[in-house]
Amino acid sequence: MISYARQTHEEQPAAAPPPVEEHIAPAPRVSVQAFCETVETAAAVQSAGEDRRLGKAHLKIQMGGMAAAIEAYRSAPTPNVIVLESDGRSDLLSGLDQLATVCDAGTRVVVIGRINDVMLYRELVRRGVSDYVLAPVGAIDVVRSICNLFSAPEAKAVGRIIAVVGAKGGVGASTISHNVAWAIARDLAMDAVVADLDLAFGTAGLDYNQDPPQGIADAVFSPDRVDTAFIDRLLSKCTDHLSLLAAPATLDRVYDFGTDAFDAVFDTLRSTMPCIVLDVPHQWSGWTKRALIGADDILIVAAPDLANLRNTKNLFDLLKAARPNDRPPLYCLNQVGVPKRPEIAAAEFAKAIESQPIVSIPFEPQIFGSAANNGQMIAEISANHKSIEMFLQIAQRLTGRSETKKQKSSLLSPLIDKLRGK
Repeated sequence: MISYARQTHEEQPAAAPPPVEEHIAPAPRVSVQAFCETVETAAAVQSAGEDRRLGKAHLKIQMGGMAAAIEAYRSAPTPNVIVLESDGRSDLLSGLDQLATVCDAGTRVVVIGRINDVMLYRELVRRGVSDYVLAPVGAIDVVRSICNLFSAPEAKAVGRIIAVVGAKGGVGASTISHNVAWAIARDLAMDAVVADLDLAFGTAGLDYNQDPPQGIADAVFSPDRVDTAFIDRLLSKCTDHLSLLAAPATLDRVYDFGTDAFDAVFDTLRSTMPCIVLDVPHQWSGWTKRALIGADDILIVAAPDLANLRNTKNLFDLLKAARPNDRPPLYCLNQVGVPKRPEIAAAEFAKAIESQPIVSIPFEPQIFGSAANNGQMIAEISANHKSIEMFLQIAQRLTGRSETKKQKSSLLSPLIDKLRGK
C-alpha cells in the first residue's frame, strides 16, 4: 500500500470550481515536484508556482509523467508533494503501485487526469492518493489542490489578511482601515486584529484610545521569539471582537526592515485570528510591497485628484500583474466634496481605473475630526451617520460576509419586549 497521507474526500467527482472570492490558505514551506505529460499542464503548474499562496513552496517541474517519477525516486528521496499527470487508467493504477515501492512515508500525491469516473476515484483514494484533479487544469486549480493538502478540515481556519493602503499620504487610509475593522468586529461579529505597520507615526493607538506598553515593534525586532503566546501578549483588546497590534509611534530608533521582516508576525496572526487588517503606511519598500501582494484582499483609499488617480492606477496595474489568480484590488474615494477644491468626478476616476469605487465617502471634517481627537470610531460618535453604512459595505466586500441579521425595531417593540419578559 502506498504510504501517502490521505485527505478526507467525499466519493464523487470534483465539483465546479468555487468563485474567485474563495479563500485559499497559503501553503507552508514544502517541496513540490510535478511530473507532467503535456506542455499545457506544465505551463499551468509553472504559473501556480508563481502564485503568492505557493510563495514559500519549492516547486520543480519535469516532463515524463508517471514513468519519469518512478525512475527519479529510485535513487532520490521523495518531496512533500508529488503532482502526477496521467491520461490512462490501468497504466495509472499500476504506475501508482510501482511508485509505492520507491515513495517515502508521508509524501502526498495529487493526480491530474482526464477520466471523470467515480470508480477510478475510489481506487485512487483506496491507494492513498490525496487529490484527483480533472484536466485541463488552470493555475488556480493547482494552487487550490496543493494548499488544501495542508488545511485539514479539523484544523482552525486560517485567517484572512486585508491590507489597506493610501494612494497618497493624508487621504485618510488609516481612519478608513480602523473604522472598517470596527465594522468587521461589531457588525459581522468576526474576531479581528488591526496591525499598525507605520511604526514611527502610526495612529491606531490614538484612534482606539489605547496606549499599550508593547506592540508590533517587539515582534518585528525579536523574530525568533514570535509564536502564538508571544503575539497574544502584545495584543491590546479594544472590544470583545477587536484587538490591536499597536505601533510604538516613537522616533528613538529607525525602522529599516528587510523584505520578509513581518512574515513571522503575519503567519502567527493567520493561525490565531479569523481576520487581520493591515494598516499599511504610504511608502514603497520591499516589505510594504510584499505585504500588499501577500494579502488576501486589498483596499486602496484615494482622494479625487490627479496624483491619487495616477498612484491608484499604478497600484492597480502592479497588483493585478503580481496576483493573476486573485480578484483585483478594491478602492474607495475619500474626502469627496472639499469646498472650493477642483475634483475628478467618480465616473472619470472609474473610467481611468477601469473599476468602480466601492463607496465615495464625503468630506466631513467635523465628525471625523471629533472622532480622531476623542479616540473614538464614527459609530461611537454618531450611531446613524451615513458613513457607518459605507464602512459596513466595505467590510462585507473585503470579508465576503453578509451583515449579521438584526431585528427591525418598530413602535410596538417596547410592548413586545415586555410581553416576552412576562
